Amino acid sequence: MTLYSEMSRFKALLGNLYEEEEAMEITALVMEELTGLKRHELRNPDNRQLAPNESESLNEVLNRLLQGEPVQYVLGFAWFLGERFLVNPATLIPRPETEELVLWIKEEIPNGENLRIIDLGTGSGCIAISLKKVFRNSDVFATDLSEAAIHTARINAQNILGSSKKEKFYVQDMTSPEWWARQEPYDVIVSNPPYVRESEKRGMHRNVLDFEPASALFVSDEDPLLYYREVARQAFPKLNKGGRLFFEINAAFGKETGELLEKLGYSVTIRKDMQGRERMIMAGKD
Repeated sequence: MTLYSEMSRFKALLGNLYEEEEAMEITALVMEELTGLKRHELRNPDNRQLAPNESESLNEVLNRLLQGEPVQYVLGFAWFLGERFLVNPATLIPRPETEELVLWIKEEIPNGENLRIIDLGTGSGCIAISLKKVFRNSDVFATDLSEAAIHTARINAQNILGSSKKEKFYVQDMTSPEWWARQEPYDVIVSNPPYVRESEKRGMHRNVLDFEPASALFVSDEDPLLYYREVARQAFPKLNKGGRLFFEINAAFGKETGELLEKLGYSVTIRKDMQGRERMIMAGKD
């Protein structure tokens, strides 16, 4: 069995589940990881024979992919702003929109020093850890309701940041009034909370519905802004003057989310993502 034949087989079979471009990208990710070849080396695959252990591993991976399992869970990692984050079914798979959110925070606070930053609903820790890389001299905290997610985030922090006493991860409900009452003020509060309505499941791919953690994704149609309202309301007195609250949001509710935050006393800026959708919001405390 050759590398060329295996790549062709992957693309053909995955084409039954994904658009052609996505099937090609998944194939390339798998081949890079399992063969050790670089992306440019895969563009013109030769007749290189695969070793028996490579063929066996590729078959195992392909079988899982054909069941709809996301390639990031199959391989055990996802790339986020140039770093390799461990991911698993306890954590959401980081998206490009979330990378844009982190870059926006960096843009808005170019000279941040000695800040107190907290990421609510951290999952793999991709936001908190990426912010710690930017704001090295700041205290960064992160919470998640899932103990398994917090365990994964701690491993990622160790792998990416090394030993540090300035980032802390806690199992915590971001809407708990008792917890908020105990908090010291923050300069930056950021969250990518559950915001996908239950009714939106109909248009979603099975690799999300069947594998990613529903508790981190979905919110009821009756109260789609639940987490934004509860976090923003309780965060306001815990933000230092000039502090900012950043959210990733549902593109269907940009206007409504902005109005909610303005009513709570914030100054609001909504930003579109690279696809032109309203996907991020900054709420300032003047």
